[in-house]
Amino acid sequence: MIVSVTLNAAIDKRYVVEGFQKGEVNRVKECSYTPGGKGLNVAKPLVILGAKVVATGFVGGFAGKYIETEVEKLGITSEFYHLNSESRSCINIWDEKTKEQTEFLEPGFTVNREETEKFLKKFTEVVEKADVVTMSGSVPKGVPISYYRDLIRIVKEKNKPVILDTSGDLLVEGIKEKPTMIKPNIDEIRMLTGKECQDEDEILEAAKALHQSGIKIVVVSLGAKGSLMSCDEGEFKAIVPKIDAVNTVGCGDSMIAGFAKSLEDGRSMKEALGYASAVSTASAMCEQTGKFLPKDKEDCQKVIKVLQYQ
Repeated sequence: MIVSVTLNAAIDKRYVVEGFQKGEVNRVKECSYTPGGKGLNVAKPLVILGAKVVATGFVGGFAGKYIETEVEKLGITSEFYHLNSESRSCINIWDEKTKEQTEFLEPGFTVNREETEKFLKKFTEVVEKADVVTMSGSVPKGVPISYYRDLIRIVKEKNKPVILDTSGDLLVEGIKEKPTMIKPNIDEIRMLTGKECQDEDEILEAAKALHQSGIKIVVVSLGAKGSLMSCDEGEFKAIVPKIDAVNTVGCGDSMIAGFAKSLEDGRSMKEALGYASAVSTASAMCEQTGKFLPKDKEDCQKVIKVLQYQ
């Protein structure tokens, strides 16, 4: 079983318009509503990969009940901590005419100290039966910057692998507890190491430095050029095929899903990098965030190359 943590879950609303006009009335051609947040964008592809998934974090109000209901429909077990305040919405406006995307991300509710402490107790119970835990995204107002450290500590005390995928101060604080895996982008790895990371060799050196600090797996995405990884088995590069991407939103979350399933299944890290890269690439070929076609994943996996540095 894999537990996916989304502390700042949301309702993702996608509006399709033709010729978005700032300051004018815009007619929506199509709209869709889905439970969202980075952690849930990890949970969705995990279900497609055949994993049993439990989603937890904070939700609230009628919006929170909607998130919980829709999560269950997707085959994900909901173990969210429910608040009275309303969960946030995130609005994505897609202009078919200009092929431009505009996003409005609500900050969400404020969580008080009592609620954060109660969630820690619930989380301790939820991860008891977990094989792998993933933690992704931002946190609501009121949640301490060090909160991911608290959650990681709970998982590590139970000797379970934990993947952290966040940014900014949350990432800086979180890695102090040495999660099993992190997936920083280039800007984040520069921030964490102080290295310039102007080319792949420098990026890999920065990843090695983080690995040597006690983080077992460090993966850095290079976008269309693939990704780099430093781990106990060595240093690797994944080379992915060129594709006609239709939606790159959530591809990084899909990669986290691929690694989480690999850790649960006991793949080698070299195999895991190829597997996770295939899930990520396939997700870019699907219009819906957090989804992919198994055939696309299988086809990508056949052509993805994973090279080991000597």
